[in-house]
Amino acid sequence: MTSGGGRTQSFAAFPREEHDGRMARARALMREQKFACCIVMAPENLFYLGGYESWVSVNSPQALIFTADETDPTLILRNVDLSLALETSWVRDIRTYHLHTENFAARVAGILKEKGIREGRVAIELQSYALPYALGSELTAALAPVELIDATVLLGDLRLAKSLREMQYIEEAARFTDLGLAAARQALKPGVTEIALAAAIEGALRHAGSDYWAIPTELASGRRTPGGHAAPRGKPIEPGDLVHIEFAGVSNRYHTTALQTLALGDPGPRARELYEIGLQSLRAGIAAVKPGAPVSAAEEASLLPLRRHGLEHAAMMRFGYGIGIAYPPIWLETLQISRGFDRRFEVGMVFVLHSCLELVEEGIGIIQGGTYALTNSGLRMLVGAGDAPLVIV
Repeated sequence: MTSGGGRTQSFAAFPREEHDGRMARARALMREQKFACCIVMAPENLFYLGGYESWVSVNSPQALIFTADETDPTLILRNVDLSLALETSWVRDIRTYHLHTENFAARVAGILKEKGIREGRVAIELQSYALPYALGSELTAALAPVELIDATVLLGDLRLAKSLREMQYIEEAARFTDLGLAAARQALKPGVTEIALAAAIEGALRHAGSDYWAIPTELASGRRTPGGHAAPRGKPIEPGDLVHIEFAGVSNRYHTTALQTLALGDPGPRARELYEIGLQSLRAGIAAVKPGAPVSAAEEASLLPLRRHGLEHAAMMRFGYGIGIAYPPIWLETLQISRGFDRRFEVGMVFVLHSCLELVEEGIGIIQGGTYALTNSGLRMLVGAGDAPLVIV
């Protein structure tokens, strides 16, 4: 089935010309890398390139298929989701299939043959959660002798420098996130459970107009705080507890993340000491973020204060990561601000920076940071706690 008529694109997030520019860059990349075709399956890239806004890639295979020339791309998705494409995507050639009664891999193979692709290198995001091993194996068999080449990073890197319109959505997401932080401070009282505190944050986001977020709210208190990715429990928060929270506000799928450690009353001298050391680490890493600087230098700088205090072992997280368009189950982009990566900072990037100390043996965890934009005027924090004194509620 092919369908593109009778559409209104009533929920398109970007004008056609912005997508045209993105497709031109993707096609230039394909020519440079000598790809005969591209099969985009990650929902982030379906949205970025095709304008198609849908979370269901992890449940039902979807793909945007295009060659390096200027012919129309083809979007293939489940028939039950056709209306979602019609209300968001600019793509005219939309094909549908019926789950379980039609073979997705065979349909993709047929589309490639229509486009004249019977051999050669084809780009695809092999690292995407939208492409499980079983489906990847089916595609490999159905497309042979075509060679599937992992283009996860190549395609993801197209999204790292944000446009002016993207920054408008990011700024709106930051306003939502800031309201969540305010709600957390207001709701934090003796006896409130972690789940109730998370509900206050999430309610504030939704009431303000936030879209849904790609990762559940992370929240832990007291001896649970060393759990870097802890989900909230029914545990009451008690006087003297540290509470660390991490969550995102979302506008048109663009995320901004806030990270903050709060204290319900005085948490004691050791917790205050560790918080200050965490701030030293955050401050040192931020100072190394400059256009043209290697991303690894920021993490290396963040570790220097920790080494002086004998706490490098407690820094278990990367110093940062890129953020922007996201769908469950993650909100990280391909940019990794960590040792082992040779990427350099560029103006237009948006990323999360944080310091993190997790002392499991002491039952104390500190996490502090936020979302930042690298501009021509320097680094700007969009939202978060950042380099600020410990808030004692």
